[in-house]
Amino acid sequence: MGIIVKPDNIKKIRVLLVDDHPVVRAGVRAYLTGRGIEVVGEAADAGEALSKAAALAPDVIVLDVNLPSLPGDEVALRLKRCAPKAGIIAFSIYSGEEYVVRMARCGARGYVMKDQPTAVLLAAIKRVYGGGLHFPAGMTDALLSPPSAAAQRRSAGALTGREFEVLALLAGGLPNKAAAARLGISVRTVETHREHLAHKLHISTVAGLTKYAIRHGLTSLK
Repeated sequence: MGIIVKPDNIKKIRVLLVDDHPVVRAGVRAYLTGRGIEVVGEAADAGEALSKAAALAPDVIVLDVNLPSLPGDEVALRLKRCAPKAGIIAFSIYSGEEYVVRMARCGARGYVMKDQPTAVLLAAIKRVYGGGLHFPAGMTDALLSPPSAAAQRRSAGALTGREFEVLALLAGGLPNKAAAARLGISVRTVETHREHLAHKLHISTVAGLTKYAIRHGLTSLK
């Protein structure tokens, strides 16, 4: 009589969920645990994510790129330092190439949009755990191409993660006060980011920023 190997003997993929929305975390956790993934922890902000990543040493970290405390690209860089063996998957509402490339260059091995079926996130987790990559179709060239000479010359003026977030919200029609509330920052800070955007992009009007955001896939407006 042969030996029967029980499913419990198979190593489960250990995942840390990082998202500031409890409902999102609960839904993702329920889906993943029902399909054999072990969710070892959850975090709602950058500080909690960093401490739990260091303590739990997960195989994969699903990282919301819009945490209120720190831009997603900076969180990814810090996670790579405190949990170097974990594969990071960016989890985002934004589909723009800039976001995908920025997260990839900060250590993410996958990028999944939140409006995609949860099965896509599951597939990304398995692929990244297996040593692969999972990025949106059609972005391979952008991900593999090094920054152009012009881009390198402009690197000092490149937009920060927070500036990208402010740009997307303003382009989506939110006034300064509403954008500040959404990001958990002061109205004055939003105004400062707008000043930086105007200086870096040479665009001084909301209409101009909106056109820029549409052209670069930072907003769903058409």
